[in-house]
Amino acid sequence: MKQTTDILTIAVIGAGYAARLHGDAYKRVYGASLRLKWIIDPDMERAEKLRASYGYQSAALDFEQVLNDSEVDVIDICTPPVCHRDMILAALKAGKHVICEKPLLGYFGEADDQEPVGLKVPKSKMYAKVLSDMEEMEQALEQSGKVFCYAENYVYSAAVQRAAQLIRHKKSKLLFLKGEESLKGSQARASGEWKNIGGGSLIRAGVHPLSSLLMLKQTEAKARGEVIGIASVTADTGTATRSLNKYDHRYIAADPTDVEDYASLSITFTDGTKAQVNASDLLLGGTRGFIEAYSSDGVLYGKISPVDIVKSYYLDEDGLEDVELSEMLLTKTGWNNPFVADETIRGFLGELQDFVECIQTGREPISNFALARDTMKVVYAAYQSAEEGRRIEFGQS
Repeated sequence: MKQTTDILTIAVIGAGYAARLHGDAYKRVYGASLRLKWIIDPDMERAEKLRASYGYQSAALDFEQVLNDSEVDVIDICTPPVCHRDMILAALKAGKHVICEKPLLGYFGEADDQEPVGLKVPKSKMYAKVLSDMEEMEQALEQSGKVFCYAENYVYSAAVQRAAQLIRHKKSKLLFLKGEESLKGSQARASGEWKNIGGGSLIRAGVHPLSSLLMLKQTEAKARGEVIGIASVTADTGTATRSLNKYDHRYIAADPTDVEDYASLSITFTDGTKAQVNASDLLLGGTRGFIEAYSSDGVLYGKISPVDIVKSYYLDEDGLEDVELSEMLLTKTGWNNPFVADETIRGFLGELQDFVECIQTGREPISNFALARDTMKVVYAAYQSAEEGRRIEFGQS
């Protein structure tokens, strides 16, 4: 990317974990002049800490200040997913480019719904509402003429990007794709309730490999000059942790109220090929994330986490109290796989670099609205499939 004299003014909404990842990445983006103007969060103390850490000019409580600020070019949404739909629509209406963290949106309940939402509301209703919301969002995006960037870091991870490069050059016919992200669950109590997250392990963790596999399939289609869509989805979900007594539950963080802690889905593409995605909150020992591609002329294995470039062994944690060794580990003692170049290997830098370039040039991002839409369509079709015990054909409810 050539250096441009145009300054891109950015406002980040939400001051949580994702905002810190984006802040780290913005500091490393090259070939562009960035102005981090706003950090917005309902917790002013948290917002001020992030402002000081990353050099934002101002911290505030009110999202409306950003919408009404004519200097802001980009609104970067790092809020809980329940906020995404309304914030995306408001940002596009205000004439701002949008970066939005995964998942794109979800079903969180409506006024007439019984609770708990995940047990009382039919998944067919959820699927229909998500499709309707995405249609509204797509129309708003087209009318705005702005760039929409879907912040799915897995798509930009070193392993997935290398796999995409090889698929483009080989023009391989992908016969079967496989991906997984599993961990011990989220520590946040809110993650156990559908009304807060829009689902469980699938929408929280499974979207990572799912989006990556969908992107690789479209990479194949483009390289071969083919049109390949999604024909159908089948899925199974469950709550395995309900079998645990209090003692057996002491290490697993997942505590679902009305969401799944296990999901497995199968996609059939319109060319008859397949993809499988697994996600769970049942894994101790860190985070397990990978993609695999089996083609007509080769095999690709891509590991996202854990990274095993470096191994560590410690008998105590003295001096490591403020050092993040890896993700989702209960202890830093014993043998571990410390993160190495995490911002690159897991794609956080790559996604923000691509987004900034696309916003400044008008180019479509690798992780764009079409990918976000297809990911959510598969997720909620999977939820309906698991509930009804049948295959969901795309084009049908």
